[in-house]
Amino acid sequence: MTEARTRRRTRGGGGAARRAERGAVSFETAKYIERNIPNFEVLNEEALEIIEYNAETILEEVGVNFVDNPAALERWRNAGADVRGERVHIPRGLARELIKTAPSQFTQHARNPERSVEIGGRNLVLAPVYGPPFVRDAKGGRRYATMGDFNKFVKLAYMSKWLHHSGGTVCEPTDIPVNKRHLDMLLAHMTLSDKPFMGSVTEPSRAQDSVEMCEILFGKDFVQQNTVMTSLTNINSPMTFDDVMMGSLEVYAQNNQACIISPFIVGGAMAPVSVAGTLTQVLAEVLAGVAYSQLVRPGAPAIFGAFVSSIDMNSGAPTFGTPEASLVTYGAGQLARRLKLPFRSSGSFCGSKLPDAQAAYETANSLNMGLMSGVNFMLHSCGWLEGGLVADFEKFVMDADQLGTLHAMAKGVPVDADSQAMDAIREVGPGGHYLGCAHTQAHFKTAFWKSDLLDYKPFETWEEEGARDTYQLATNRVDQLLGTYQKPALDPAIEDALNAYVAQKKESMPDSFM
Repeated sequence: MTEARTRRRTRGGGGAARRAERGAVSFETAKYIERNIPNFEVLNEEALEIIEYNAETILEEVGVNFVDNPAALERWRNAGADVRGERVHIPRGLARELIKTAPSQFTQHARNPERSVEIGGRNLVLAPVYGPPFVRDAKGGRRYATMGDFNKFVKLAYMSKWLHHSGGTVCEPTDIPVNKRHLDMLLAHMTLSDKPFMGSVTEPSRAQDSVEMCEILFGKDFVQQNTVMTSLTNINSPMTFDDVMMGSLEVYAQNNQACIISPFIVGGAMAPVSVAGTLTQVLAEVLAGVAYSQLVRPGAPAIFGAFVSSIDMNSGAPTFGTPEASLVTYGAGQLARRLKLPFRSSGSFCGSKLPDAQAAYETANSLNMGLMSGVNFMLHSCGWLEGGLVADFEKFVMDADQLGTLHAMAKGVPVDADSQAMDAIREVGPGGHYLGCAHTQAHFKTAFWKSDLLDYKPFETWEEEGARDTYQLATNRVDQLLGTYQKPALDPAIEDALNAYVAQKKESMPDSFM
């Protein structure tokens, strides 16, 4: 990897800050993907109109639950919805009208401005795995995650060229009290990396802590006028919006921070078994969730989310990388674009217990599905194992390496004069070879994408070097990256203020592991 000096948003100055910036190195990160290829669309106009009509029917006739949240019910009532108990019946067209104020594209700012990302349009932003309580690696096997593991993942994400985003709960550090671990996780994202990151959603007060820590990092005025966090708001499918997630959404929307409104779909359990039925429910839930974010603050950034898996009807376990999940994701992308909303879905999904052939097949299917369906924000793009229960270190670097193929595919096929290569074809002529021609010599370094991990050596060389398989290569890669990690520059005064905030918050409440 090449190295470059970091630049940060200036919020003051001082000799210590400038010395920290001069002394830090930052590893190259590829710019977020800008697609030059078409999206793959599986639904025709008639199918789209049927699904949209049926989704509005669900909102009006069946309704959605907003539980334990009187303020939400009052907002809906004032907007013209029919509220019966905790069930909100949304008149046809109301949700669609409300979401018109949500931006179709927005910037999420990183503390290093060179790492800021554009979410929406034809862009694709890649973020790591989110939420596993367990981790796995070659040395320690499968175990509960710790804060030490979390810090390692943040460092790996920071040093991974093809990842644009630091993510959120990359793993769940179970050695830190539940009511305090969000503080440590945010501090790690803010100090160990300079890529954009996600805020906490496990309790509304923790969302508020996330906003306040960002105000320390970026400045209060900057946070109120710009988006510096995304957050994951899962819907309790089918059609239930709980007070915890909605309370966190309210905090973020009020402060102009982005919310991914994401139904949690396991087909056959949380949604119908049919693709069309699942898409109808997904659309209804997203319409209600995004509309509610606009009731809180018109113009607040919102992302159309779709976490989709099917179910093994024998064991009840979720399955990934399946054709049905792909069809739902392709269709959801079409629906999101018709609503002019950024789209979140896909990832390195697999159900395998190890980073083996099953994991590779399912992950490849899932990643390609995300690229072709028009996903704008891909959470879980690397490190996912065992249906999301495990964040695996070796798989993290395997997946992160393969994300480079998405960048290469998204470039499409240029047909400028140089790409047509007519001079090369004339130079070589019949029966020759292209290895030494001028066109090849000019482009051989960049003509083909090359993995930084996989082994392309001849058999004899591979055998002499120990006949290492991909898992062994990935273990070495993890060690190499962590061994060369260096923190990105951060004004010491800001870092001190963040540490003080975290310490004060922790001291203000007793530990709780519930």
